Amino acid sequence: MNLDTIHWALVGIWGLLALASLIVYAISKRSDKNMTELVQRTQSWWVMVAIFTVAFLVSNTISIIVFALISFLALKEFFSMIPTRRADRRVLFWAYLSIPVQYFWVYDSYYGMFAVFIPVYMFLFLPFASLLSQQTDGFLKSVGTFNWGLMLCVFSISHAAFLLILPATPDNSAGGAGLLLFLIFLTQFNDVAQYTWGKMFGKRKIIPGVSPNKTWEGFLGGVGTTFFLSILIAPLVTPFDIIHAAAAGLIIPVAGFVGDVTVSALKRDLGVKDTGSLIPGHGGILDRIDSLTFTAPLFFHFTRYFYY
Repeated sequence: MNLDTIHWALVGIWGLLALASLIVYAISKRSDKNMTELVQRTQSWWVMVAIFTVAFLVSNTISIIVFALISFLALKEFFSMIPTRRADRRVLFWAYLSIPVQYFWVYDSYYGMFAVFIPVYMFLFLPFASLLSQQTDGFLKSVGTFNWGLMLCVFSISHAAFLLILPATPDNSAGGAGLLLFLIFLTQFNDVAQYTWGKMFGKRKIIPGVSPNKTWEGFLGGVGTTFFLSILIAPLVTPFDIIHAAAAGLIIPVAGFVGDVTVSALKRDLGVKDTGSLIPGHGGILDRIDSLTFTAPLFFHFTRYFYY
């Protein structure tokens, strides 16, 4: 990969974060609204961007391990929210064990097993492992919980890691690292943009029964901002032409919104505000990657279909 391109892209992210911090500080001083959560979110972003930058620059292996850890923490939060049967403790073991196996396929560049291990093999194995307890009460809920948790927290997120090992192309010297940086940046920036636009101008609720704070102003503002940034950034770190950059600029914010409200529906059903409390201002790991659970697989297969 072209390290100079990646280095400059990371410098740009740090510069943008510094600018955002100044803007948030100015807004918090002048606004009559409570901006404590926005300030906490900005502070947490400094820590998350630092961790991401270190992992990104050291090696692909370290980055893959970081994604595996993220999947583990997200899955742990998922299972902590949804009570499982005592009889399923062994099934929990197999579910967690699938994480290093799935990320080994990423490390090994074995796309065939990467694509089918969780949606086929684990999908078929976990119900069998569960029925060995011979307790049928709650069987359907248990199997659904395990399989959806693995799909959401492990399989979907592992697509982001797999981007790392995609090779450079004549039109993209930054290779998979550039594609991953593009995906992560736009997904997370879209979250920030939708939140900020909604906080400043939001009036019309978009889906109040699931996420009362989501507004049309926030959604459309985020989509427009992300669309513009996609067209601006794509030539620097991706092989996309302007048509595909525009398509990615729509796929990422729309899919990110759907991922966000899907996890919100889960939390509302369970009666919890956040999936955890690990990240101040954001909640848990799953709260932070809810958008990525949808954007990562869609963006990966969009990219692979047109360019690899």
